[in-house]
Amino acid sequence: MPTIEEGNVILVEPISTALAGIALVKASVDGIKSALGTAKDISAIAGDIDALLNGQQQVQAASNKKGGMGIADQFGVESVAKELIDARLAAEQVAEVRRLTDHRFGAGTWQSILDERAKRIREAREAHAKARREAALSQQEMIDNMKVGLAVLALACVVIGLFITVMVSTAKAIGFG
Repeated sequence: MPTIEEGNVILVEPISTALAGIALVKASVDGIKSALGTAKDISAIAGDIDALLNGQQQVQAASNKKGGMGIADQFGVESVAKELIDARLAAEQVAEVRRLTDHRFGAGTWQSILDERAKRIREAREAHAKARREAALSQQEMIDNMKVGLAVLALACVVIGLFITVMVSTAKAIGFG
């Protein structure tokens, strides 16, 4: 996929992302159509369905992100028309696969797939957020422990310093120094 290097950041061109997305959608639909007749269960076409949904997501993301493009490219008729047509083609392909899947495996199968996918995405996000919170908590706990350790060390230094001062003063007072 072509990229534009900008400093240390590599930007993926939205047009090529959209092209890759629509190509992924078309290839997935072809795979699903060819496997649907012989598929014993939905798992036989699960990879193609996943690729289809990812391709549709790429098409949508490409039309939402305009990084690395000039104003003329973002708002030009060709760019706008291509994004709109690609989005509609992807939606049509998804609708066709929905109809075929529901016809082959029973009404509501496609919606069940979408619901389960959304649930898994939500669970993954929640797990990631939980891991971030736990890491932040662990880091804060380590900082607090370091603060306590430094305070104990400082207190020990003060006590040792006072002890040495008292010993030197006592030694001078009784004539050892």
